Amino acid sequence: MIKIAPSLLAADFSKMGEEIACVENAGADLLHIDVMDGSFVPNITIGPPVITSLKKISKLQFDVHLMIKNPEKHIEAFVKAGADIITVHVEGNYHLHRIIQQIKGYGVKAAVAINPSTSLTSIEWILEDLDMILIMSVNPGFGGQEHIEFAAKKIRDAKEMIDARGLKVDIEVDGGIDTNNIHKIVKAGANVIVSGSTIFKASDRKSIIKELRERALNG
Repeated sequence: MIKIAPSLLAADFSKMGEEIACVENAGADLLHIDVMDGSFVPNITIGPPVITSLKKISKLQFDVHLMIKNPEKHIEAFVKAGADIITVHVEGNYHLHRIIQQIKGYGVKAAVAINPSTSLTSIEWILEDLDMILIMSVNPGFGGQEHIEFAAKKIRDAKEMIDARGLKVDIEVDGGIDTNNIHKIVKAGANVIVSGSTIFKASDRKSIIKELRERALNG
């Protein structure tokens, strides 16, 4: 099953509640929430208080992507705020296995994000502990960037790693995904698709989510 996760980063922040309700009613499966601290990546977004408020008005699963330094200090706060999935970066300066266990200890799903230039070997020894891998097809920090084409090969390689071990690990992809390239991404092995501008900038969110699903499967 292909899951569509609109990226909140592309929404109109002046009416976030309305924006979330719109994509939820349009058939979104998850809400992808990018948390940036202006240090790990060159942008600043939102934190736990905002997520707490948004959780009150949505039944969507919250897919929280932490692009922050020292995420281990904030895991509990994001869990309490309503995160259902917490993603940390393999490139962070921390004990990756320990933080994955910390996340799972709170009863939420744990995922690891991999930047475009980072090798999949970085997650080889923790693959069994993960619920999801997030493969970045843009360099993280800003929305609306152009999709990096070599991400498809990384997706295929990740799928082979997962299948070879008989695991059930979701492959999420984030970065420049639209109706023109979603089929290639899904064909490579991805099953969770993050899409920001394509969805939130569309005049008819229900139609664009439906089209993304159809193009994902049929090209």
